[in-house]
Amino acid sequence: MAAKVVRLHERPGTLDIYARAAMGALPLRRSGGRRSLPKQTLALEGLRVDPDNLAAYARACGLRFGDTLPVTYPFTLVFPLVMKLMVSNEFPFPAIGSVHTENVIERFRPISVSEPLDLAVHAENLRAHPKGTQVDFVSEISVGRELVWRQVSTFLKMHPTDAPKEPREARTEEAPPRPMRTLRVDQSTISRYAAVSGDRNPIHVSSLGAKAFGFPRTIAHGMWSAAAVLGAVEGRIADAVTYRVKFGKPVVLPATVNVYADEVTGPDGSGWDLALRHPKKGYPHLTATLR
Repeated sequence: MAAKVVRLHERPGTLDIYARAAMGALPLRRSGGRRSLPKQTLALEGLRVDPDNLAAYARACGLRFGDTLPVTYPFTLVFPLVMKLMVSNEFPFPAIGSVHTENVIERFRPISVSEPLDLAVHAENLRAHPKGTQVDFVSEISVGRELVWRQVSTFLKMHPTDAPKEPREARTEEAPPRPMRTLRVDQSTISRYAAVSGDRNPIHVSSLGAKAFGFPRTIAHGMWSAAAVLGAVEGRIADAVTYRVKFGKPVVLPATVNVYADEVTGPDGSGWDLALRHPKKGYPHLTATLR
């Protein structure tokens, strides 16, 4: 657990953070040998949700706008704090170019739009990965002394390693099953999401930025996908729920994706298995469980 608590007076501005992130991506800005994380927790107390921002988020993700926050919306509240840690001098690798691979959200109860929220974010569990180095960002939101929402976001910085290459999954030529619904997403949708979420990573909003990181065109945010797929089960999500997401191949814009939602009951609880898949090739853009 991070030792020092740094209390912020307002949420950091993501435009300034991305400017610093761009500087941090330059080769001379990182030593490359640091194997530790920032020893601090960033905290912000009494944050109020902007209803207009929430409404715009709901429109961008195809969700209902109501009196309680969607399961994924608090990610946008803690994201500037996550980025502030990632661009700090103590962080071991650049923020730009890092890949969001997994996300686990625990919602302990519905959160009202009107509640004042206390945020706390720290980084932990720096570790090797066959494709590079991974790190977890732990974000917690409380109302008073009550923890109401917790998230672990895993990021991967890809670089050469000595680990053996992972075997490729066997490809199947079978047509994917019929989806529950399809989603159409284009640059205008993702640009709106970038504006309301503060996540203006160039791979999402700039063709040149996307190509600089090896993508043919801009790609959708993983957390847009994580939010949009919940539209298939909206109104049927438990008050207290754990949402586990693994991100697969990126959604290259514009795109149509298949949405799958299967209701399940098992030893780990009842809920839903969710997926976004390519409509022709069937590979996953996202797989997730709600329990």
